[in-house]
Amino acid sequence: MLASRVPPVLSGPRALVVAVLAAPARRRSWLATMHVATGALIGVPVGIALLLLAALTGLLAITVVLAAICLVAFVACVDVGTSLHRARFAAFLDVRLQRTRREAVTKDKGWTAVLAVRLREPATLRQIGYHLLILLLGPVSAALVLSAWVAGVALTLFAVLRLLSGGTAVVHPAALVALGLVALLAAPWVARGLAGLDVALARALLQRSARDVLAEKVESLVESRAGLREAADSERRRIERDLHDGTQQQLTSLALNLGIARQTLPDLSDPARAAIVAAHEDAKAALADLRNLVRGLHPAVLDERGLDAALAGVCARSPVPVALTVDVDVRPSAGIEAVAYFVVSESLTNIAKHARATRVEVSVRRTGGSLSIQVVDDGVGGAGERDGSGLRGLRQRVASVDGALVLDSPAGGGTSIRVELPCE
Repeated sequence: MLASRVPPVLSGPRALVVAVLAAPARRRSWLATMHVATGALIGVPVGIALLLLAALTGLLAITVVLAAICLVAFVACVDVGTSLHRARFAAFLDVRLQRTRREAVTKDKGWTAVLAVRLREPATLRQIGYHLLILLLGPVSAALVLSAWVAGVALTLFAVLRLLSGGTAVVHPAALVALGLVALLAAPWVARGLAGLDVALARALLQRSARDVLAEKVESLVESRAGLREAADSERRRIERDLHDGTQQQLTSLALNLGIARQTLPDLSDPARAAIVAAHEDAKAALADLRNLVRGLHPAVLDERGLDAALAGVCARSPVPVALTVDVDVRPSAGIEAVAYFVVSESLTNIAKHARATRVEVSVRRTGGSLSIQVVDDGVGGAGERDGSGLRGLRQRVASVDGALVLDSPAGGGTSIRVELPCE
């Protein structure tokens, strides 16, 4: 019952005939006509204004102030014209053009730097190209569309009037009616075609290009990764602070109390004394493990005294003798310092466990915009980045800040780890 109320869908030649005959009365046809007509009304003044301002800038190049005023007016005209065209597309064709991505410029560089950046931006150049194209195509498109509508209506009315007046004409009124109907039926399709051409040009020149979208996605990913990295570093600092101020102090107090009980209670039975001694040793071992854990998370000395002091403490605790060289005149960011500390600490831990080395050389230098770290030992070599290995985690930590790690570990020839961390 419900299906019988649905109008049949036309297809084939019949649908084409109905579409052609109904096109002059369609809202879409009139909107396309208005879009093309307003394109000429907006495009011609904007294009002429841009050409005049460009010519004035060249003529007034000797006078810096006047030339600068013309350039500012030129950029403003580009922006205003682009906004008007965007509004035209949205109003008549319901086409929403994405705004182009602008290059970031700091305000401390002055308005001349901002103006220079705006003039050399690809987005600005594309917008200027669109305005110049519309200056040429806008009047032609509007003339074609309006001529088709006017010719269709005028020829039909003229033929009808000739028939009613009974006069003679060089062209038969029926032929005039046919020509008028052809023009009238063709006008909507001409308007739609030219509007479609305008949409294609606008999407290519007035909105974000595929390169802009990709650059914006990459920038967003970089910012989000930096935010995650900063959040992770802050969380590590919080855990280190909580452990240092809370759990570590409690274990210290417990070990102290057990040590006092061990020394001041001589009349205890042997099982009780043995339990106190075992508890005291366990507390001291747990305290030592906790201190190592805290240092591995984020040592407080790294924030307070910098990379030199923090690495000196790591090298002093290493069971393998370490020759440390630190030449960092300007401190890098806290995140880079944390990665550098982790690289040296993890490398020394791996050397102590696996390398069977007798000597290690650690060099940390800042050269230009990068922090260079080199850890070289005289061990057995043969280190690899297997799943779950410390070297694999080391490379991942370095890559999180867009750094680079080079591993050289021939069998029997020692191991060399070189790391470059960006500091800009």
